[in-house]
Amino acid sequence: MTLHFPPGEFDAFIFDCDGTLIDSMPLHLEAWRAALGQHGFPPEHFTEEMHHAFAGMPSAAIVEALNQRFGTSMPPLAVEAAKLKWYLAHHHEIKPVQAVVDIALAQAGLKPMAVASGSEAAIVRQGLEAIGIWELFATVITPVDVVRGKPAPDMFLLAALRLGVPPGRCLVFEDGLLGVQAAEAAGMAHVFVPTPSAGPAPA
Repeated sequence: MTLHFPPGEFDAFIFDCDGTLIDSMPLHLEAWRAALGQHGFPPEHFTEEMHHAFAGMPSAAIVEALNQRFGTSMPPLAVEAAKLKWYLAHHHEIKPVQAVVDIALAQAGLKPMAVASGSEAAIVRQGLEAIGIWELFATVITPVDVVRGKPAPDMFLLAALRLGVPPGRCLVFEDGLLGVQAAEAAGMAHVFVPTPSAGPAPA
């Protein structure tokens, strides 16, 4: 994996979780299809391309977007709960994105680091614990901590605030377009993480 770093020095690192630290996007896709199928939505209609386009968006918001797009009336919180239950039952199958995890390990104790993820808090914690890096991060931001999820900058700005570092001195690691847009809206430089399931780097 080749990572392209922007020029300059940074005082803090902020990482997305799924697809950035953890190679879990294929598992999330399976979880979505299982949960949607339980609520009468044809699983095959939730495509891989659609899945990556929604990357970083809170789960309930994704269900609302699907309802609007397909004219369905799925209950967002119930689908979210079903997806979470399925994913946590299979989370032991995830693996690290080693190149990014190695960066976090190398910077541990040198620079403050945070995770800002659109996934549910339980998914983020169990995922980071599963690959042994939960304790590397001074703070973990999930949708319950902010009013607006990605592509709004709220998650990254809150992470910077909690780390005590100005936004312009933070470097974000992201695999999703919405996350890249959120980093840019927060005034932060970013490193795009081309995980195998993430598709090409955004322009």
